[in-house]
Amino acid sequence: MKKSLQEKKMEQIARLLSGNLSYIGGERESGPNGAKAEFLRTSAAFLRKLGKDLGFAEMKVSTNPAGIAVSGSVSLYGMWGDGNGLCFVLEQSAFLRQTLLYREIVRLDDYRGKQNLYIMLSDFAKADYTGLCRNFLRFRKEAAAYAA
Repeated sequence: MKKSLQEKKMEQIARLLSGNLSYIGGERESGPNGAKAEFLRTSAAFLRKLGKDLGFAEMKVSTNPAGIAVSGSVSLYGMWGDGNGLCFVLEQSAFLRQTLLYREIVRLDDYRGKQNLYIMLSDFAKADYTGLCRNFLRFRKEAAAYAA
């Protein structure tokens, strides 16, 4: 079975997160072609497409390169038209092997949301993108069921 472009990006993000993105060893690493820059660029493209595929009526993707001692992070805040949404954050954790953080939110500037949920690095690298989207869409269906 042929992998989708999103699944290739997921593998690339997982590969980058498996390395040390906080190390900067000269111009090559910190320049526009460095691993950290590649992580930020690829993750932002992945999350923008994810937001479109989930059908968010309103969304915001942002990157934070942070400093030299960390990987930086990329986030997506997306809202469906029915008043609920999801937040996604991709970043490298020094202690945990978690890759994708996600949680329910009630507005685009909801930086607390509900409980954080995670997808592990190994699972993220080999996940089926369509199944991943289906999993996230259940949050929309649940909210619509409660409103009825």
